Amino acid sequence: QVQPIESGGGLVQPGGSLRLSCAASGRTFSSNAMGWFRQAPGKEREFVAAISPVRGLTDYADSVKGRFAISRDNAKNMVYLQMNSLKVEDTAVYYCNTVLGRRAVGDPVSWGQGTQVSVSS
Repeated sequence: QVQPIESGGGLVQPGGSLRLSCAASGRTFSSNAMGWFRQAPGKEREFVAAISPVRGLTDYADSVKGRFAISRDNAKNMVYLQMNSLKVEDTAVYYCNTVLGRRAVGDPVSWGQGTQVSVSS
């Protein structure tokens, strides 16, 4: 399995917005649900959002519901995470991956380098 490539992170003030992008292989992307995860310093990686492969059904963690929006472009093998009304507690490294439910799946699961999101004044 080829590692996903995440991009779009950066430093933003509370209340600001960022859009993250994830590039995946066609084999990985076409028939699988895709999701975003994040890991803050000293904490375990946690589920953020997911989107189904064809209909684009979405699922969000309670902590980001109403603020974040996940989307995908099947023609480009890309998945995005629009993050609005960012809070300091959103600070983390963000990763994307194939998912089943709210868990990353693969044979084996392969994580990319992630992209850093820092929310600070």
